[in-house]
Amino acid sequence: MTPKLNDPSLLVGKNLINAQDAERAISSAAAALPAWRSRTGRDRSRILRRWYDLVMQNQQDLGTLISWENGKAKPDADGEVIFASSFLEWFSEEAARIHGDVVPHSAPGFRAAVIKEPIGVCGLITPWNFPAAMLTRKLGPALAAGCTVVVKTAGETPFTANALAILSERAGVPKGVINIVTALDNTAEIGQALCNSNTIRKISFTGSTRVGKLLMQQCSSTLKKMSLELGGNAPFIVFNDADIDLALQGAIISKFKSSGQTCVCSNRIFVQKEIYPEFVRRLKESVSNFKVGHGFDAQVTHGPLISSAAAERVDGLVQDAVGKGAKVEVGGKRLPHLGPNFFEPTILTNIKPNTRIVSEEIFGPLAAIYQFETEEEVVEAANKCEVGLASYIYTQDISRAARVSELLDFGMVALNTGVMSDAAAPFGGIKHSGMGREGSKYGIDDYMQLKTLITGNVNVVRRSHL
Repeated sequence: MTPKLNDPSLLVGKNLINAQDAERAISSAAAALPAWRSRTGRDRSRILRRWYDLVMQNQQDLGTLISWENGKAKPDADGEVIFASSFLEWFSEEAARIHGDVVPHSAPGFRAAVIKEPIGVCGLITPWNFPAAMLTRKLGPALAAGCTVVVKTAGETPFTANALAILSERAGVPKGVINIVTALDNTAEIGQALCNSNTIRKISFTGSTRVGKLLMQQCSSTLKKMSLELGGNAPFIVFNDADIDLALQGAIISKFKSSGQTCVCSNRIFVQKEIYPEFVRRLKESVSNFKVGHGFDAQVTHGPLISSAAAERVDGLVQDAVGKGAKVEVGGKRLPHLGPNFFEPTILTNIKPNTRIVSEEIFGPLAAIYQFETEEEVVEAANKCEVGLASYIYTQDISRAARVSELLDFGMVALNTGVMSDAAAPFGGIKHSGMGREGSKYGIDDYMQLKTLITGNVNVVRRSHL
């Protein structure tokens, strides 16, 4: 059921795709599983590598699709294609290196071994903010492990995934190994079909904490393995001794990438008192130079938000903060002359504790900056949230870097950089930010299950001493 770009059944609309379509996709994946899992890891490796090569050869076209669907500025969209391809490259290398263990048994006539097997058919639910990269970050390890998949793509951005699936066919992925269903209005129905299916043995979901918890409840009756990469509330901590140029560069990258619509965007920027005025002044200068507009404009640095509802929500966060005493340093308004989805890159200061942006994930181009005095104070403030995905520290004190990194209750800590994600590094959170890890050598384990082999009554021949 690998899609074709000109297939009218893939047009996004009301109730075009339903639970019955999802069931057909599941059946297709189940039928393809025995042949795919029986291939050697080296064989799957070669196919993934060819897929990587094809993605890189079609980088410009895929970037154009991302800009069309998501609205990203073209350089950002092209960069996502490179990021997406890195997971295919990484897991092409991991596919041939799925190792088990030989375990010393306690009895002399017994032998024990552990092998890793593909868990089976997997349901993958991907978000709109990285329509290419979040797809390959899940597909890479799933296919490398020997699993077949049903992918529920975001209704806002279906065609990037469809194009990637066509390239996978050209690379040699057999029909039925990758199956894509997409919908905008009946997403919940399809999600429930995936969760309730006894055929699907694993769900991987990237999205909000609220939906992740709902999916976990729906999967309870079938006891699926789950990977959940959920919401964040990332602290970005800048100490007095930080390299302020690096910190400013990191704040711009981590806050305003994709117009603030990433799960690892810095949500709360904490700056120590001594350098706070200079940091705010220089950040204002940089943000004032951003150019917001349509993604294909070569001068544009930041595109629209994904929907008018998203822009309205960011506007509501700003109005709530300002109404409680916050100061708008830059921006703060929607840009209706560009369209309903556009919002100015914004900086807020003097934020009060009862403001919504303190506890809610912003998911927009809004930087909330807080002043702090002591290390103990900022660690307590940073950890005061239910989620724990990404965090950032800027300091040149090696002892403080080690100490604060260990004190932060987050699954990932970036030190003196605003870039968090890499195919070789495990990605994931703790607390209400989910479970499991994506990317890295650990990422493939979430698509495997262990099997223990015990051999008894071995005729043990004792060696004689010469």
